[in-house]
Amino acid sequence: MPLNFRRPPALALLALGVLAAGAARSDPKPPIMSLLENGKEAVAPKTAPKPTAQDWKTLDPRDVVVIDTNKGRIFVELAPAVAPKTVEQIRNLVRQGFYDGQRFFRVIDDFMDQTGDPENKGTGGSKLPNVPPEFTFRRSAATPFALVSSANGVETGLVGPVPVTGQPIQLAAFTADNAVNAHAVFCSGVAGLARAGAPDSGNSQFFLMRAVGDSLAGNYAAWGRVVAGEDVVRAIKTGEPPSDPMDQMTKVQMLSDMPAASRPRVEMADTSKPWFAAYVGELRAQEGGNFSICDIDLPSKVN
Repeated sequence: MPLNFRRPPALALLALGVLAAGAARSDPKPPIMSLLENGKEAVAPKTAPKPTAQDWKTLDPRDVVVIDTNKGRIFVELAPAVAPKTVEQIRNLVRQGFYDGQRFFRVIDDFMDQTGDPENKGTGGSKLPNVPPEFTFRRSAATPFALVSSANGVETGLVGPVPVTGQPIQLAAFTADNAVNAHAVFCSGVAGLARAGAPDSGNSQFFLMRAVGDSLAGNYAAWGRVVAGEDVVRAIKTGEPPSDPMDQMTKVQMLSDMPAASRPRVEMADTSKPWFAAYVGELRAQEGGNFSICDIDLPSKVN
């Protein structure tokens, strides 16, 4: 059963990818702060201060997937706190070399890039067992969380690079495991595991968001987010399928598996620092009632 991602107006869960229609916004806004790559200067929103040296953190190379494509390089930071079994599946497949040479066989502009099928048509997978559904997760006080907003009994923020929303942490005092329910928000750059109609049918196929997919939240496992190279994601040739030659992943590897001498250092703005609060405050002031966590595009740099 092929993995089909459809756009509005239908609202259906689809084969081997169950992306509900109406998933992507038809008028995605450009990021207010562009990603920093190769030491280039950030484009800051109006008066927001730029991060200083102490406002950066170096990402753990064990949690960064490096996707080389014929259009350029993409760095994805994994989010094991959000979807641990899915992250482990992706990590294992990367280390097997499973993704090398695979094509982006379904790419929908203003929505997502889909890949990870050795048959390059949406019907294949790996020899590993399917992954249990991780559409939601339990967030505890120990879960690293950068709060962005709290209103109407809902807290929204970042777990690592992934935007999430769910119950307020205060409710954890009344639960057996001292945790609350949360799920990922599929903002631009979020990486999700594709699946068929069955919740436990995810295996190897994945997608990288080109825009915001509101209706995917709670229906898909988010295993990470693009922290550098989002311009490459948007440069992948579109089509269902794209015309030949399709764009492809030439090599996919863990950053930690690259030779130390040539391994890039990937840094990202630290959401635990006061700079982040100032940045969010400036974005909120600019966007007013339209402010969304998907407006937050944290700067990164690759050296």
